[in-house]
Amino acid sequence: MTTGKKILRWIFIGLLVAASISVWLVFGTATGFEEDKKSFFIKTGSKFSSVHAGLKENGIVKNSGVFTLVAKLVDYPSGIKTGKYVFEKGSSIYSILKKLKSGRQTAVNLVITKLRTKEDLAKKIAANFESDSLSVITFLNNADSLAPYRLDSNTVMTAIIPNSYNLTWNTSFTKLFKRLYNEQEKFWNEERRNLAEGLGLNKRQVYTLASIVEEETNKEDDKGKIASVYLNRIQVHMPLGADPTIKFALKDFGLKRIYEKHLRVQSPYNTYINKGLPPGPICTPSQKTIDAVLHAPATNYLFFVAKADLRGGSNFAATYPEHLQYARAYQQALDTLMKKKAEGK
Repeated sequence: MTTGKKILRWIFIGLLVAASISVWLVFGTATGFEEDKKSFFIKTGSKFSSVHAGLKENGIVKNSGVFTLVAKLVDYPSGIKTGKYVFEKGSSIYSILKKLKSGRQTAVNLVITKLRTKEDLAKKIAANFESDSLSVITFLNNADSLAPYRLDSNTVMTAIIPNSYNLTWNTSFTKLFKRLYNEQEKFWNEERRNLAEGLGLNKRQVYTLASIVEEETNKEDDKGKIASVYLNRIQVHMPLGADPTIKFALKDFGLKRIYEKHLRVQSPYNTYINKGLPPGPICTPSQKTIDAVLHAPATNYLFFVAKADLRGGSNFAATYPEHLQYARAYQQALDTLMKKKAEGK
């Protein structure tokens, strides 16, 4: 073999090796993290430099030089898309850039259970989406923002039906709230609206009553009967006298016992001094609790108190003397329990 042919052969081999290395660098494993998957967030207005630095810092891209070169070849720096992206261990630079450039985000599964305040909602949104808690609170307290939904700063939480919602991470809270509102509109179908009307309430009032019932008990069997107590009190113009509304008025949800001093708090949510329902809900009740209120049985109960067995159930009474008997039994059981705890038994 002549010298010239040998040189050409080595050049060809060199090019083949270089090509193989290039292919491996682009299509081979590029990640450096140990977890099976890793999330990466690109904020609105991010530049390529910050995205590049973040990918490197999180171990999503080990060879930042190759990533930069390929990113520029596919013109990624000019089309950065905001969002939450999840990358699997062993992903290649090609697959990483393909996902980033297409904007193929991973949806956020927003799970809403019981929330007590607008601040609780704001914290949950800020923890799961790009929106910060301040912008959420501002929206929830802004009359102009709420006007299209016929809501105010007291009733706004009635738009939240506990459930799971899939949304993109960069969804603005304005759009997110609209989604939540539309979902609760679906929840309040014709049947539920008719049931509410049969109780002499609108859907906001049913939701508010359900929020009180939600805070009163975890016993599904008792929810309808507790709702009937409050409905009966409303009917006879008797104050609801609901302890959970006092906790809400004081913003002290850790209170174990309500004393006379607590009942004097000046608040529209104090149902001991204000008749009727409070101006808004005191938590986001479950769908089951809302339905329990809508299907509340017809009773003559005006009172209820926890059972003396302290297992979470309630005794119901139509008269005050009967209620006092149940209340004394519960109080004695509670005092005995507290005494045993104090004695370390």
